[in-house]
Amino acid sequence: LIGKHGETTKFHVRYFEIEPDGYSSFEMHKHEHVVICVRGKGNVLVGKKIHDMNFMDTLYIAPYSPHQLRNPFDTPFGFLCIVNAKRDRPKILDHK
Repeated sequence: LIGKHGETTKFHVRYFEIEPDGYSSFEMHKHEHVVICVRGKGNVLVGKKIHDMNFMDTLYIAPYSPHQLRNPFDTPFGFLCIVNAKRDRPKILDHK
């Protein structure tokens, strides 16, 4: 949304959707980010804690925090993800 078209901001605003019963990769990275729920509901595993997300809920994910976004519900979970424009690539983790 922001940052994809050559804007000079120091952050990018991206939109993602997770389909019902879907989830993102379980990952960590050195950059921080903010997640804002804008459609449906879902939850976010950060470390060992699960955070429920409803419309307009906001969650800060600190650097090096293992995390995964999940949708155990029957409607799409849409969210904005705000990240640094210059950022590292995530490290995919195993669930153990």
